[in-house]
Amino acid sequence: MINKLERKFGKYAIRGLMKYLMLLYGVGLLVFFLSPGFYAEWLTLDVEKVFFHGQVWRLVTFLIQPIEQETQLIFVLISMYLYYFIGNMLEMKWGAFRFNLFYFSGILLTILGSIITYFMYYLIVGVGISVGASLEYINLAMFFSFAVEFGEVQLLLFFLIPVKVKYLGIFYGAYYVYQFAKVYIYLGPQAFLMVAIPFLVGIANFLIFWFATRKARRARRATIADLRRRYQYMQGIRAGEREGSVVNTAGTKKVITKHRCAVCGRTELDDDMLEFRFCSKCEGDYEYCMDHLYTHTHVKREPAGGLDEQLRREIDEEVKKDDSGDDTIG
Repeated sequence: MINKLERKFGKYAIRGLMKYLMLLYGVGLLVFFLSPGFYAEWLTLDVEKVFFHGQVWRLVTFLIQPIEQETQLIFVLISMYLYYFIGNMLEMKWGAFRFNLFYFSGILLTILGSIITYFMYYLIVGVGISVGASLEYINLAMFFSFAVEFGEVQLLLFFLIPVKVKYLGIFYGAYYVYQFAKVYIYLGPQAFLMVAIPFLVGIANFLIFWFATRKARRARRATIADLRRRYQYMQGIRAGEREGSVVNTAGTKKVITKHRCAVCGRTELDDDMLEFRFCSKCEGDYEYCMDHLYTHTHVKREPAGGLDEQLRREIDEEVKKDDSGDDTIG
């Protein structure tokens, strides 16, 4: 379905979406410093004022809320840079249309979460209460998605400690579970529902992404692992070819060996106790020592055009598309 939508509406996608979002954050930060109460009074997402007083602009203006207003400016700027980096990486990975779809669905879900919270208060306590929506769940869903797609990327925690993003994602997930458990234990199930349901609605775009792509992620990891094994295996064969078929044992005297392992390159000259066997499942005459007879990857005939070039091309395409490596972001 997403592929069909992308073919039809992909040309309307906003490229470099995070640049415009950072501009909104900057405007919100300026508004906050000039008049701290103006945002809360006129711009925040207040369900009652939107639907009962006609202030529909709040459905959009709540987005200019600066990240973590209550903290020092340096930490706000660091947060803005971090989310700018995360958003750009996801857009590069998914493409502009899919990232647009992910982020704008997060906005709609955040609005929906605020509406649900308002009416839950009305049903439980008898009066609707508007809890101003923030960017927290949008950015959290984006961070969780980044942790799934680029789990091996390292961030410098406190600018000193390198930590892989996937571990930070696990930590944040455990932190929210802990907070919800505290609410349930100390305040009861009604309070738990008031915080848990808006949270789940707010990050539903991440949950949808997680479940919708889990099979593709498994297949992608299996494909890359198989390509790497094949590449390492062929490297071992080439190393064996360089080392074993003709052995110079005494100056200019050359001795032709009868046996050579196609993986490690050892011959009967390396050890008199070595035994060698041909593999009936390999396509071609491949001989192996007993250490590798049952552990090697069976060789299948490759199409014409050069196996080395084909393997490298497959690995380059898959790794560039999926493998983020061990980059460290400071």
